[in-house]
Amino acid sequence: MLMSKKASPNLLLLCFFSVLAHGLSCCYCSSTSSTNSSREDNKIKGMFVFGSSLVDNGNNNFLNVSMAKADYSPYGIDFPLGPSGRFTNGKNVIDLLGDQLKLGYYIPPFTNPSTKGSKVVHGVNYASGGSGILDDTGSLAGKVISLSRQIRNFEEVTLPDLEAQLGCGSRESLPKYLFVVGSGGNDYSFNYFLSNDTSPASLEAFTTNLITKLSAQLKRLYDKGGRKFVLMSLNPIGCTPVAKAMHQSAKKNNKASCAQKLNQAAHLFNNRLKSLVDAIKPQMPASNLVFVNSYKIIRDIIRNPASTGFSDTSSPCCEVATIGVLCKRGGSTCANRTLHVFFDGLHPTEAVNVHIARNAYASNSKNEVYPMNVRELVGLN
Repeated sequence: MLMSKKASPNLLLLCFFSVLAHGLSCCYCSSTSSTNSSREDNKIKGMFVFGSSLVDNGNNNFLNVSMAKADYSPYGIDFPLGPSGRFTNGKNVIDLLGDQLKLGYYIPPFTNPSTKGSKVVHGVNYASGGSGILDDTGSLAGKVISLSRQIRNFEEVTLPDLEAQLGCGSRESLPKYLFVVGSGGNDYSFNYFLSNDTSPASLEAFTTNLITKLSAQLKRLYDKGGRKFVLMSLNPIGCTPVAKAMHQSAKKNNKASCAQKLNQAAHLFNNRLKSLVDAIKPQMPASNLVFVNSYKIIRDIIRNPASTGFSDTSSPCCEVATIGVLCKRGGSTCANRTLHVFFDGLHPTEAVNVHIARNAYASNSKNEVYPMNVRELVGLN
C-alpha cells in the first residue's frame, strides 16, 4: 500500500490501536516519495548477526556443547552483566559496533527462550561459538549451530515473528537492518588443519568452497530483504596463543612465532572475501556490502603494540584450561586487561574489539574497510 504524505484518519486510527496492542511504532511498509524524510527514517533499526564465537553473545549458553561455552567467570569480568556467554572479558565487537551506531541496547541471542515477540524488533544474534561455514565444523565442541542453520533459524523462526510485530513484509523492513556475518576461522583451525583425511583438498580448493557456500548464504539473506551487509574478515588465527603454542611445540624451539600456515589460510580467505564484495553486487541489486579487515587491524596492533597502548601480544590474559583455548572456570586473570591483545587462548580482549569496531565504523582506509565504512553504509538510502 503506497502511503501519501497525509495518512487517512482510518489508517491513523488503525496504527493507534496497533501501538496499544504491541507497544510499537506504526510501520509504514512502503516508503514515500517525499524528499523530506527525517534522519530518524534512515536510522538503522538493529542488527542480525551470524557467525562464530567472535560475535556470539550467549547462544551457546542454551546448547548442549562441551567445549564452547563462556557463561562462567572470568569471562565477562568487565561486562556490565557479568558472564553472559561472550568469549571475552567485556563487550564483543557486535556490542561495540552497536555503541558506535548508538543503538542503545544489546542484541538478544536467538537460543534464549525469551527472544521472541517485541524482543526481535531490534535484531537477533544467531552466532554460535565453535561453528563454521561448513556444517561439520565444530563437531568436536558438541552441538553448535552452523552458519546455514543460523540462517534457517532467521528465516523460519524470527522473520515471521518480526513481520507480525512490525506489520510489514520483510522486503520493506529488512533494508533498515544491518546483517553482520563473521564466520570461517573455525573452518580452518578446527576442521581443515585438524583433518585426518589422507588426501585433503588443497587450501585453494577448500577456500573456494568456503567462499562459494558463504556467497550462497548471503544471497539467501538478500532474497529475504537484506540490503546492508557487514562482512568480518578472519583474524590472524596463526597469532593466537593456542596456535603459537602448538606451532612452538611442533617446531621444538623457544620462539613463540605465529603459525604461518594458519595466517596464510586466513589471508587467502580474506582476499577472496574482499573480492566477493564486488563480485556479488550484480547478483544482489540495490545491496551494499562492507568488508571489515580485522586481520589487518589486529596484525598492526601485534606488530606495534606500544602505538595503541598494548604491551602483551602473545599470552592469554586469563588462566587457560588444559587444551589451551578457553579460560579455566573460576581461574585467575591478568590485572590490566587493556594491555593484553588476547583474553584467552583464542579470543581478543574488549580493548582489541574496541579498535575493530571503531575502525569498522569510521576508518577511511580502504585497507581496513572496503569499499566504505559502516557509517557510510548506514547513511545510504
